[in-house]
Amino acid sequence: MDALFDRRSVLLGGVAVALSGCAPEAADASEGQWANSPFRRISDAEWKRRLGEASWRVLRYEGTEQPFSSPLNDEHRRGVFVCQGCALPLFQSAWKYDSGTGWPSFFRVIEANIGTKTDRRIGIARIEYHCARCLGHQGHLFMDGPPPTGRRYCNNGVALRFQPA
Repeated sequence: MDALFDRRSVLLGGVAVALSGCAPEAADASEGQWANSPFRRISDAEWKRRLGEASWRVLRYEGTEQPFSSPLNDEHRRGVFVCQGCALPLFQSAWKYDSGTGWPSFFRVIEANIGTKTDRRIGIARIEYHCARCLGHQGHLFMDGPPPTGRRYCNNGVALRFQPA
């Protein structure tokens, strides 16, 4: 059993190392143009009142909505997807694609408007991304997306709002 555990540890460590090299160039969410944003001073109770339970749980506590539950999966109009918490533009509709995962997915993001961090909550290192202005959790980045970037920004629908063009 120890040998199996050691092998698993080595494999998980290798995944973590591989993932650490694929982070996009993104805004540091604690610095830069959004460091003094008024959205950073909103109380937890006020966020819950503004967002509602589902969005609050995802944006403020890094929750995950159920796959195939978001109406944004079927949103195909021209426009922009913005952060549900502060309306910062994150994705152009032309960057959305059907990943088959059950969550709205994008192959590109407005780089200056996100921050990233390493998320190890499930035992392996993943790249979590969030809104740079309000720090609201959006989803995770995977390197299995389509060309031209090879990236899949797997987003929670309740963390976004669509604004048609």
